[in-house]
Amino acid sequence: MFKYKFTLKEEDVMNVSDTITDNEKIFKNMFQNCSDIIFRDIKFMDRQRVLFIFVDGMINTDLITTNVLKPLMYNGLPQGLGTIDSIAKMCDQELFSVLQTKKLSNIEEIAARILKGSIAILADGENTALLADVAKFETRAIEEPFNEASIRGSKEGFTELLRMNTTLLRRILATPRLKFESFTLGELSQTDVVIAYIEGNVSTPVLNEVRNRISCIQLEAVLESGYIEESIEDTHLSPFPQMLVTERPDNVAAGLLKGKVAILSNGSSCVLLVPMTFWEGLQAPDDYYERFLFSSMVRWIRYIFALLSVIFPSIYIALTNYHMEMVPTKLMMTIAALRERAPFPTLIEVFIMEFTFEGLREAGIRLPKQIGPLVSIVGALVIGEAAVRAGIISAPIVIVVAAAGISSFIIPHIRFAYPLRILRFPLLILSGTFGLFGLGVGIFAIVIHLVQLSPFGTPYLSPVTPLRAHKLKDTLMRWPRKRAIEAEFRNEADHS
Repeated sequence: MFKYKFTLKEEDVMNVSDTITDNEKIFKNMFQNCSDIIFRDIKFMDRQRVLFIFVDGMINTDLITTNVLKPLMYNGLPQGLGTIDSIAKMCDQELFSVLQTKKLSNIEEIAARILKGSIAILADGENTALLADVAKFETRAIEEPFNEASIRGSKEGFTELLRMNTTLLRRILATPRLKFESFTLGELSQTDVVIAYIEGNVSTPVLNEVRNRISCIQLEAVLESGYIEESIEDTHLSPFPQMLVTERPDNVAAGLLKGKVAILSNGSSCVLLVPMTFWEGLQAPDDYYERFLFSSMVRWIRYIFALLSVIFPSIYIALTNYHMEMVPTKLMMTIAALRERAPFPTLIEVFIMEFTFEGLREAGIRLPKQIGPLVSIVGALVIGEAAVRAGIISAPIVIVVAAAGISSFIIPHIRFAYPLRILRFPLLILSGTFGLFGLGVGIFAIVIHLVQLSPFGTPYLSPVTPLRAHKLKDTLMRWPRKRAIEAEFRNEADHS
């Protein structure tokens, strides 16, 4: 909270005084060297003195001028409402044309409201301040999410304005069962955070766990939802994400219908969904918009390519270095002929190309949009071709690394591709040292870690382990909705 050093008495520092001069001194000392804080002192009807405090650029000046200043300056206080405390009575009787007004006497609460876009109105002789919510500032328009392209379905994406994001969810799920609970995080940032859930669908233990973890966050500032994610995740050592991050309202709505909890943060267009499972990282919202045969086929393609993106370079190293008898003779002779001029062992070659590929990928992200993709693609082609012609790298290595890198692009959630890229390197070391045995040990260790991982009390590999057969129809394949509904009615008829 704020810390002040004033010469006034302690009670005057904590609460609003009934003398406007003292109040002005308190707030001016509080907002010292804050050039964006505006103090407007007005005396109307030659007797009442009113002080307005607001942040320049964060309020609707037209609304204030039309609905607050003009009525007070030209008309004065309405007759019959009393003397100086009628400013508060005007609020109570809704004589200000502002939807959200509130009376406060605590200095810290008033300051926090001012910094959020409210205007504080203090009158001489009153020991309370009127806070009118007239916030207005420039925001980004609703656009299609850049990292989550949609072939079919909604093209809307979340923005950095919290209330706009909750409105997008309310438009999709127009039910009073959709609940929004508010929190304020960050000692300095005072960031508004909302958890959303559907009453009756959400798991009560998961909801209580989310509430407790968010309440325990002690940070100076929360600038993005990633601060919250890192503060409440179960373990920091796992490479796998334990919360689903999305910018699509339809994806969040689908998660809420499944009983998940969404965490929205002001200033961030990324929403957290908890709990998350391994399989959800490989599923896309478009799977539920297309026919089930195509969606199921694409889902299996993702599973296969996700596996190849992790183990393909390691398998190549293990087979060509330790298990050459498992490779067809003609293919092995071709690989050996191409590697004849290579000056480095296969493991070193793969590491060089992997680091180069990752560096080019990162460069493509950081560069401007107009030249980023060009640099990453053309750079990979030019460097790969030049390295092969110079005899530094053999041609099969370029093919293997490129295939593994491109395979990771098929994963719909970009953050879920990160652990696959990270795990590729320890598996390369194991396979280059011990062959297929080392690769098997590495895969076995990853599976053990996934089985033990249980974010917010939900097994990460659920519903495969522990096995829940009735939920596999939405994991291994996308079951048609019509058949599922008919099956439910059939089961109900059999029971009756």
